[in-house]
Amino acid sequence: MKLFIREQFPLIFIYIIQLVVISIIFFLDGYRNFSIILYAALLSSVLFAGYLIYRYLRNRNFYKRLEQPFTSLDEFTNIDQNSPLGDALHQLLDSQFRLYRTDLHTYKNKLDHHIQFINQWVHQMKTPVSVLHLMVQNEDDPRSSAIKDEIDRLQKGLELVLYTARLDTFERDFYVEMLDLEKVVRKATSNQKRLFIRNRIFPVIDIEKQLIITSDEKWLSFVINQLLTNAIRYTKKENAKIHFRAYTRGINKVLEIEDEGVGIPPGDLTRVFDPYFTGENGRSFQESTGMGLYLSKEICEKLGHRIELESTVGQGTIVRIFF
Repeated sequence: MKLFIREQFPLIFIYIIQLVVISIIFFLDGYRNFSIILYAALLSSVLFAGYLIYRYLRNRNFYKRLEQPFTSLDEFTNIDQNSPLGDALHQLLDSQFRLYRTDLHTYKNKLDHHIQFINQWVHQMKTPVSVLHLMVQNEDDPRSSAIKDEIDRLQKGLELVLYTARLDTFERDFYVEMLDLEKVVRKATSNQKRLFIRNRIFPVIDIEKQLIITSDEKWLSFVINQLLTNAIRYTKKENAKIHFRAYTRGINKVLEIEDEGVGIPPGDLTRVFDPYFTGENGRSFQESTGMGLYLSKEICEKLGHRIELESTVGQGTIVRIFF
C-alpha cells in the first residue's frame, strides 16, 4: 500500500491542482454558484478515488511482491501476472534470471574444472615428493637432513592445497565413525616426529583412556596436524613441551592442545580464524600462511565440532576442540 501511494502521489497532487485551477477559472468567469462547483469537484474526486481503488486492487499482489524481497528462487516463479504491469515485470525478471543462471552454471563448471585440476596436480606432485623422500631416507648427513626438512614442507604444502580445494565438496568426502581420541592424537604426533625432533620439542599426552568421540578420522587428523604444526612453529624455546589433554566436560568431550610458544597479541585474537590473516607473528615467522586456523575452524564446523582459542603473549596458546 505504501509503495502504491508513493507511486501515485504525483498524480494525486496534479489532480488537486487541476481542481483548484478549474474552480478559479469558473470563479473569475463570473460563475458564483459555489455549491455547483463543490458538487462537480466532489463528483470528480469520487470518480478519481474509484479509479485509484480499482488500480490498487488490480495490482495489489504486484505491489506486495515488490515490497517483500525474495528469500528463495521458488518465490520468483510465483510472481502475480494478473495485470499487464506484473506480467511485464515477470517477463523481464525471467529473462534476467535465465542469463544469471547461464552465467552461474558457466562459472560453476569453470570452478569444478579448476578444483579437479588442483586435485590432479597435487596427486601428481605427491609421486616425485615420495621418490625424493625414498632417495634420502637412509642418509643421515646434514645435507640429506636439510633435504628431508624441505620435503616435509612440500608435503605439508601439498596437503594444505588439497584440503582447501576439497573443502567446498566436503559433503562428498567424509565418513563419520566412533574414534578413540587417544589413538588419533598419538598417530598425529607420530607422523610429526621429525618435526618434534628437529625443533627439540616434546609432546606430552594426557588423555583419558577409552575416550570415544564421533568424527571423521581423516579430516580430524588434518585439523590436529595443523594445530600441531602451528604449536611447533611458534615455539622457539628448546626442550619445550606441547601438551595434549582430553577430558569430558558436561555433554562434551574436549581435546586441548597447549604450547609454550610466543603467544598471540590480544589485538589479533579476534581475527586468527580469518583466511590469510597472519597478524604480528606472521611478520616474524615467514612460514605463516594464515590458512591453518581458518581451515581448522571450517572443518570443525562442518563436522559439528566447536573450536576455541586463548593465548597469552610470552606464555603460549591453548586450542580446544569440543566434540
